Amino acid sequence: MSIQHYHSLCTRHVGRAVVIGTRDGKTHRGIIQGVRNNRVYLQPIGGRNLGGFGYGFGFGRGRAFAFGIALGAIATFALLPFWW
Repeated sequence: MSIQHYHSLCTRHVGRAVVIGTRDGKTHRGIIQGVRNNRVYLQPIGGRNLGGFGYGFGFGRGRAFAFGIALGAIATFALLPFWW
């Protein structure tokens, strides 16, 4: 899939809980906080989920922390039916 495809997909689902798999085999669960030209920013949910592209460089709402994942690194994308 193209970067534009994942940009559009992530933009449509801002505020939703997702699972994103990256090309390096990592899995990231979080709530989409924002999308920029080349990154999607997730607020982690569940266990420790702080690896990935752009760790530490993100933004948050209030005290929330969000980390960025390069759109070009996304291999899989799935919406979570609920948060846990």
